Amino acid sequence: MKKMLLLICIALLSIGCSQPKEVILMIYKGQAFGTTYSIQLYTDDYRDLENGIEAVIYDVNKSVSTYMPESDISKINRGDTTVVVDDIFKEVFRISETVYTNSSGYFDPTVGTLRNAYGFGVETSKPILTAQKLDSLREFVGFRKVNILADGTIRKTHPSVYLDFNAVAKGYGIDLLGNFLDSKNIDNYVIELGGEIVAKGKNVNREQLWTAGVETIDSKVEHRTYAALVALDNEGMAASGNYRKFRIDSVTGNKFVHTINPLTGLAEASDVTSATVIAPTCALADAYATAFMAMGLERSKAVIARQENIAAYLTFIEDGTITGAYISQKFKNKMVK
Repeated sequence: MKKMLLLICIALLSIGCSQPKEVILMIYKGQAFGTTYSIQLYTDDYRDLENGIEAVIYDVNKSVSTYMPESDISKINRGDTTVVVDDIFKEVFRISETVYTNSSGYFDPTVGTLRNAYGFGVETSKPILTAQKLDSLREFVGFRKVNILADGTIRKTHPSVYLDFNAVAKGYGIDLLGNFLDSKNIDNYVIELGGEIVAKGKNVNREQLWTAGVETIDSKVEHRTYAALVALDNEGMAASGNYRKFRIDSVTGNKFVHTINPLTGLAEASDVTSATVIAPTCALADAYATAFMAMGLERSKAVIARQENIAAYLTFIEDGTITGAYISQKFKNKMVK
């Protein structure tokens, strides 16, 4: 990991006769979970946090990365029934089960079998998916087909059931990085990893909450534009969208989006084109954003209304071509005017 430090000294007003303390802004940058990250934090006690950051990333990868052949989840997917999963795996499983239930099955980590078949997973082969092939693969989809036993091992109803926590593990990894900073008594920080964010405290420079942008669906990678700015108050934010992530089958010419409906097995876009979610944790925001992409607008709105701790900004296709936006009241309350 390459680390870059930017030190900015801010003089704080002294209290009584005490000496003023120097607050340092530290910025760490590197790579994790197949993307890049940036951590900004304020501290009055300089410490090198690089090893701790690396340790968190390593632990998450070792537990739930499908891109690491020797991770616990990869061994389980290959049929190893002796793996005893760790607390990271158990918590990611628990969060997934919560969102699976609340979304009526639209969020389902066992959709990994289909994701691989469509060419969005770790497997490089892209077979032609006939209706018969799709039906056979759907037999291995269903979160209730996987259980964690009392001894910490995993049991699947069929060896071909494939777990893929990528729609929640990255957010959970960001949460763990935040927990690490909390353990070092760091109260003001923002962590951004692949566009997902956890923020705590405030931007001391500006004396205000950390702000984040909701990317427009026509935003360019080299020049990103934003539809709204929000203030994050000790919470996480994640976004999902189909406007960049899709694949064209070279044989049939069919377009497949990366969000797969686990109930139908189809990699076809719903009317929701992007979902940005704010939640108490980035893991929850990550999972719900993925679920809303598959659920479509009306089902998503119903879930948002039932979840007191969820705020959402959804863009959607209206009348086939017109793009609209649904912004929940909780999300509006966080927007920076």
